[in-house]
Amino acid sequence: MSEIYLTREGRKKLIKELNELQKRKPLIQDEIASAREHGDLRENAEYCAAKETLANLIRRIMELTSKIACAKIIEEQNIDSDKVFIGVTVTIKDEYGADYQYAIVDLEEADPVANRISIQSPLAQGLLGHTAGETVAVELPAGKTKFKILKISRYQGN
Repeated sequence: MSEIYLTREGRKKLIKELNELQKRKPLIQDEIASAREHGDLRENAEYCAAKETLANLIRRIMELTSKIACAKIIEEQNIDSDKVFIGVTVTIKDEYGADYQYAIVDLEEADPVANRISIQSPLAQGLLGHTAGETVAVELPAGKTKFKILKISRYQGN
């Protein structure tokens, strides 16, 4: 997995989730063992469901382990805040005069309600590499919209 950029808080959340999943794993393994005792495994829905749950849990544990190992902490990076990039907060104005402020973060930390958008979102992709003062036409799902970049600063966390 390539490196990802997370805030300190985002990394802590991933570690917490990983620890919780690791605690659940033995419980699910016990469910599988219990279901195995109920007879023919091919027609045992409880067994099949527990096996699927375990497979999904193991998949997520592996994913989190990899992400945590590859994570770079945004606050520790020498991020150029002259341009829109992951780890900055950008203030923009749309063509109708409404102002918005978004932190550009990794997909794992994206939370549009908290004004944290993924680097992979159409808006972030359209703003990437641009500087304060520029007007940028961004292709959004609702159509092309122009935004003026008013301010760019380093992301300060929650």
